[in-house]
Amino acid sequence: MGLLDRLLDLVKKRETPGLTPDAPGLEIVAEAFDPVVADSAVLAGSPAWVAAAPAVLRHHLLLPPDRLAEAASILAQDGYELREQTPSEGLTRVLAVRVQVLDALHCAQERSRMAGLAQRLGGDALGWDAQQPEPTA
Repeated sequence: MGLLDRLLDLVKKRETPGLTPDAPGLEIVAEAFDPVVADSAVLAGSPAWVAAAPAVLRHHLLLPPDRLAEAASILAQDGYELREQTPSEGLTRVLAVRVQVLDALHCAQERSRMAGLAQRLGGDALGWDAQQPEPTA
C-alpha cells in the first residue's frame, strides 16, 4: 500500500466516524470466499451493497495461536483490529476488521495482502465479507 493510498484511507476514515465494527443492525452485503471470483464481480453482483457508504470489511483468517500477537501488530499498522473467533484444526479462526468505503481495487489489494500475511505466519486466508447497516425505510 503506497503513501497516497494510506492518505486516502485516512481521509475516508475521517469521513465515516459513525460506523464501527460493533454497530447494531449490520448485515452482510457482499462476501468473497471463492478465489477465482474477482472482487469487482462480487461487489457488482451485490444488490445490497451501497458503494458510497462505509462498510465493515472483515477478512476471515486461520492463524497459528502463537502468531496472533504478531499478526495483530502487523494489521494494526493499517487500522485493522484482529478479533479471535474459534480454534479450528490447530489454527485459530480470526477476523481482521476495519471500517472503510469499499471499492474493487482496494478489496483485491487487501485480499492479496491478507493471503500473503497468512501464508507467512503459517495460516490461511479464507476470504472476506463486508457489512453495512440495514437500510432505513
